[in-house]
Amino acid sequence: MAYYLGRDVSVKIKAGDDVGANTDGTVDFDGSSPAFASVAGVSVSDLTGCDLGIGVTDEDITYMGSKTVLKAEIKKETTITLTRKKKDNCWDAIFNADARWGVKASDGGLVSGLEAPDVTSGVTFGYQVEITLKASTEVFKVPNACITGHTVSLNADGTTEETIEFISYEDPVIATA
Repeated sequence: MAYYLGRDVSVKIKAGDDVGANTDGTVDFDGSSPAFASVAGVSVSDLTGCDLGIGVTDEDITYMGSKTVLKAEIKKETTITLTRKKKDNCWDAIFNADARWGVKASDGGLVSGLEAPDVTSGVTFGYQVEITLKASTEVFKVPNACITGHTVSLNADGTTEETIEFISYEDPVIATA
């Protein structure tokens, strides 16, 4: 697990189509002002922290009559938690309007989470999150990430921050910018 301050990294969120939020809390796909994700990528502004976690889940299997234990790898996962200063309702709308699994490339509609991803039929899955260290040219790309959590924190002094969490079971890619 690695934690970066917002001043040390830049984060872009990409999708198969433009995804934004209207002031009434609905998701916007017209592309006039994408506030959350786009094909080219939308930079996360006012980022205060980025937590990157890579984990493996394994299972212990014991066989009757044997003293050895088999450790079988079940899955690998990559989680990205972004924290920023709350300035609008964009992340609220994305999480609450069921845009957690991305948009369809064919018609720009929401993926329900129950559809199988298929590039030929236009059903894509999730978002691509790109993390770039400002002192480096390497980019850590996490493909097919879906949103698993969103929280808003309130403090006594009135400063508000919000956090959004992405998870992906695809292998991350490290490339140059």
